[in-house]
Amino acid sequence: MLRILHDTTFDFIKWWRTAAIATVLFIALGLGSFFVTGGVNYSIEFTGGTLMQLEFAQAPEVAKIRSTLEAAGIAGAEIQQFGSPREFTIRAQERKLVESQAAGAEGVSAQIETALKQAFGPQSFTRKRTEAVSPRVGGELRRGAMIAMAIASLVTLIYLAIRFDWRFGLAAVLSTLHDVLVTFAFIKLMHIEVSLTVVAAILTLLGYSSNDTIIIFDRVRENLKKARKESLYDTLNRSINETLPRSVMTHATTLAATVALLLFAGEVIRPFAWVMAFGVFVATFSSIYVAGALLWWIEGRFPREAGAKSVTGASAASRVAATPPPAAPSRPSGKRPIPAR
Repeated sequence: MLRILHDTTFDFIKWWRTAAIATVLFIALGLGSFFVTGGVNYSIEFTGGTLMQLEFAQAPEVAKIRSTLEAAGIAGAEIQQFGSPREFTIRAQERKLVESQAAGAEGVSAQIETALKQAFGPQSFTRKRTEAVSPRVGGELRRGAMIAMAIASLVTLIYLAIRFDWRFGLAAVLSTLHDVLVTFAFIKLMHIEVSLTVVAAILTLLGYSSNDTIIIFDRVRENLKKARKESLYDTLNRSINETLPRSVMTHATTLAATVALLLFAGEVIRPFAWVMAFGVFVATFSSIYVAGALLWWIEGRFPREAGAKSVTGASAASRVAATPPPAAPSRPSGKRPIPAR
């Protein structure tokens, strides 16, 4: 079997301050963008509206498409190039339409098509795809996505509390929360539209990050039983180094699959690939630099050995008191033993 990074002795916990500063700055940058630019960019699956994919005979100007739609009463439509320079997607969210135009998806799509044919000609483009979601269904999907993420986090917390000591569970949950916040900051900074596929990527990231942290914490628990005199700082570093070959190989293969999706998959699956590729990197970073450092910090504030030492000392003292003293060695009589015949 091929082994990489054999018997490494990296001091990962030493860099916890640098890791904490870097991740806090990234989250703060994402939150700042969230408040400045006005929230998350939800897809029509969550807001309700109409999506049309059009292929033009000749590449048009985006500004002319936007001005044409605004003149027809469809304000705030999102126009993006989709694949070739002649293909575009037009997203008209229900809440951005004027009241007189909110006549259902078919009415909106027909109005978009009529306005563009008047501006560019009746044979200037062909409609390739049309999707529509009502505002009520979009709101239900948004609530369902939030409930799904909350249930996934709760189940993870219960599982960790049962399997590990509460200190391990708290460190793992905080590490997973860190991954979600950093991923949301990435989504905001990259202007990725939050759709059902992106929610699926976030839920996948929750399980992936928790699994990686649990594997390291399992090794920490084993090493704590084997080397009781070793400090938690050294045990954490040793456990991370022992699981490092597995982590690198697992994350490299997962990242290769997500990069392949990112490069060769279509536009619909590309947001999922972006979030997953970044999530693999974040899960690796947090399991090595965040989860272990959090466990070390929690153990320093709430040491488990404080009560165990007194119990161990009392049991040791009772064992000493209950054990009879060894018999005194008999004094030699000076006579030589008679050999047996």
